[in-house]
This record gives sequence, C-alpha cells and structure tokens, in this order.
Amino acid sequence: MSDVTQTVITTGRAWCLGPNVDTDALAPGHAMSKGIEVIARHCLEDVRPEFSTQVQAGDCLVAGAGFGIGSSREQAASVLVTLGVRAVIAPSFSGLYFRNAFNVGLLLVTCPRATDVADGDALTVAIDPGDGVTVASAQLGPLEVSPIPDFLLRRVLLGGLLNELKELKLKENHV
Repeated sequence: MSDVTQTVITTGRAWCLGPNVDTDALAPGHAMSKGIEVIARHCLEDVRPEFSTQVQAGDCLVAGAGFGIGSSREQAASVLVTLGVRAVIAPSFSGLYFRNAFNVGLLLVTCPRATDVADGDALTVAIDPGDGVTVASAQLGPLEVSPIPDFLLRRVLLGGLLNELKELKLKENHV
C-alpha cells in the first residue's frame, strides 16, 4: 500500500445486529428487480425497520458471527455502501460476502468482541497504510481486530475493485 498515503478515519454510530444476518435481509428478494437505491430502502427491513431511513453516512454495522450468509448477491454489500455504511464489524463473515464487500469498497473487520459493542455506541474505524485497521468503541476502548491484507485495504481506500482497475488502466496508459 505504499502508494496510498492517507489515513482514512470514520466515526459513526454502531447499528447492532445478531448472528447469521443473511443476504436476503440486506437485499430482500422482492426488491431485487429494482435499482440499488430501491433495494437500499428495503435493507434490513425485517430486522431493523428503521435502519434504511435513519442510518447516516459513516455509521457501522456490528453483528454476531456469520454475517452475510446466504446467496452470493453483490447487492447485499452494495446497499450498505449506497446507504453510507463504512464498515461491518463481526466475529466472522461468509466467504462470498467477504469478497463481494471488498470488491464494492465496503470494509469488513473481523473482531472477536464485536458482540460486546452496544447499539448506538460511537465507533472510530481507521485504515492506516502503516498500521492496518484499528477499531475503537467510545464505551469499550480499542478492540482487537484480525489483520486485513494490504491489497484489500487499498481496494477499500480506492472505493472498490472497479476504481482499482481504472487506476491501473490509467497507470498503464501513462507508462
């Protein structure tokens, strides 16, 4: 990540969910024929009905183990980006969801103590090219998180895989 020099920090509210939040809760099947803005309005409607209207840019989802289980629909990660969610913090993630999230620029942070975070707690999530990811809770202090490979952090900082590929293409054209 040597070419990314800026530390990105987000401070936002924790929206706490239970374990095994599936992709159908994030991007409900009944809305899948619509555009991403419409799908986003239905995000988590059966779990947290107020979520899509009250979430603010910079907020974070905090969940139990197994976040993102279910189908491989990319919209389940894209809706969170559309709504302004900067990170999802959980003890574990579905493998397919994990890859989809980073590809659309959504940071997923594996944190064994995620379920200790209280709903509404202020969280600070920082991505630093030298130090990786740090998460701090206003109530709990710093939380231990698993390391994330530099190439995935870079992808988040660039806003997803498409932006990363565009940057590579620009570099190729200027060589």
